[in-house]
Amino acid sequence: MATLIVRGPDGSEREVALVKRITSVGRDPENDVAVEDPALPATALHIHFDGKDYNAAAHDRSDMTVNGKRRGAWRLGPGDRIRVAGTELTFEAVARTPLPSARPIAGQRLQALETLVRFSERLLGATDLNRLLDELMDALLEVTHADKGFLILLEDGEMSVRAARNVARETIEGAVERVSDSIIRRVVETRRALVVADALHDSEWSGSTSVVNLKLCSVMCAPLMQKGEVFGVIYLGNDNVVSLFDERALELLAPFAAQASLLVQNAMLLDSLRRENLSLKEAVASRQYGDLIGAGASMREVYRRIEKVAGTDISVLVSGETGTGKEVVAREIHRRSTRANGPFVAVNCGAIPEALLESELFGHVKGAFTGAVATRMGKFQAAHGGTLFLDEIGDMPLALQVKILRALQDRAVTKVGDNRPEAVDLRVVAATNRVLEEEIRKGTFREDLYYRLNVVAIHLPPLRDRGEDVVVIGKYFLQKYAKEFTARVRGFTPGALVAMRKYAWPGNIRELENRVKKAVVLADRALVSAEDLDLRPEILEPILPLAQAKEEFQKRYINEVLERNAGNRTKTAKDLGVDPRTVFRHLEKLEAERRGQVLPPDDEETEA
Repeated sequence: MATLIVRGPDGSEREVALVKRITSVGRDPENDVAVEDPALPATALHIHFDGKDYNAAAHDRSDMTVNGKRRGAWRLGPGDRIRVAGTELTFEAVARTPLPSARPIAGQRLQALETLVRFSERLLGATDLNRLLDELMDALLEVTHADKGFLILLEDGEMSVRAARNVARETIEGAVERVSDSIIRRVVETRRALVVADALHDSEWSGSTSVVNLKLCSVMCAPLMQKGEVFGVIYLGNDNVVSLFDERALELLAPFAAQASLLVQNAMLLDSLRRENLSLKEAVASRQYGDLIGAGASMREVYRRIEKVAGTDISVLVSGETGTGKEVVAREIHRRSTRANGPFVAVNCGAIPEALLESELFGHVKGAFTGAVATRMGKFQAAHGGTLFLDEIGDMPLALQVKILRALQDRAVTKVGDNRPEAVDLRVVAATNRVLEEEIRKGTFREDLYYRLNVVAIHLPPLRDRGEDVVVIGKYFLQKYAKEFTARVRGFTPGALVAMRKYAWPGNIRELENRVKKAVVLADRALVSAEDLDLRPEILEPILPLAQAKEEFQKRYINEVLERNAGNRTKTAKDLGVDPRTVFRHLEKLEAERRGQVLPPDDEETEA
């Protein structure tokens, strides 16, 4: 085995075996031969073994002399002396002193394991998958002494070369044309690593078109496995007849490939999650309006209305099912208004006992009732100069509705137990999950208050009608809570995404947020499953017959357009392009369903 006798500036001497295809020499500890010479460049030179000769090449314009003459490169012979700065290297074709007696193959195995450990450590902080795969192939070439290496993935039955490197750590162009598809096919079919020591003279492979055309000398190929299936291969080649692979080289490659399978899978998963996170950020940015997320036609209409009314002081009524984000809309109106620097005060009219609600809204003076130990201002006074959000206004008692109407008309309130009105300057945004028109018909809500609050109506669609928004919002919450709780979850399984799209979400965005938060805290894996979200098959919305599904959609859509048009039936019919009788018939059916009655079919239904 060839060696270098290394003499440092201090006169120290040691012998180094040249066991690698390329050996680097320099001051930096990362070199194969590191020398403590302050005058030496970080990497001074490389010694390259081409299978026959050893060649020295100065690195980065280093001042190298060989046998006293300045050289940029030189083919080494026995006794040649290389000098760089204060360091002298003597090349010997045969070791001057006996080298350690450990078997070379055992040393190579140890080197392979050390290389795997270093690669695994780099994986943890890796951000570039392509660079990582290049580094993996460079490590393999170093361990196996191959001339070139390819990492090939099978995608939809087609070969995709993800990394192609030569011994000089350069990317090989036109890589897919430099590998034998017949050898790869054999490895994929048998799921076993394969070594072809001398392909052109091998009785089994010498007739292969790809082997003949490529003039292959020696090839090793090992499968990358995932759950018993081949998802790719590592393909190594040597073009020099003096560096043919053998079974001992295959012993090195096989365990390395097994570990590399896990590393590549993890690297691909991390890369996929990073790209998915970037895609999510872009999707959220493109679908986000303040704190609201969504890109469907109904949400764009919500954004348009917010934009129109935010700069005014008119009252807004936000309607929608529980959990659709009515308070978020109210806050967005406030944030975009001229009152943004003022307070935003929210009060849930359905959560406060009726006996306390008047005091909560208007305040009270000391001694006004039992327990009123001090004068206290109400929510109206607290919202002075800003916005008052009256949530669940449909739950407000009738007696108090009169006082709310008076306060809105006079822009003044009177504390409980007092008779002096106080002027208030505020903007009112109200919200309800009830259909107030029906409450008016039932006599539980005042019509005059309804028209005072409903100057502009904004309807929030239920989550089940918002298409892909459910996935985007779900991923937004997952990232938010994974960061908040420092959890290891990074995304959803495909099954979870399907279940999220199928589920009816009766609690809307609030329910989605709570389910995702719980899953982030309790999940044991990187990907949240449908089971983690408690979305079992039995709770998913059943598949309806097409005719029934059409009918349900038509009913919801007419209701939505009616809501947008503030109940104007004629305009709704015109917008929908139907006869007004269709809308009247629709409303009659709704009223009949509410009363538990069945209407006789009309002419169109009879004909159908």
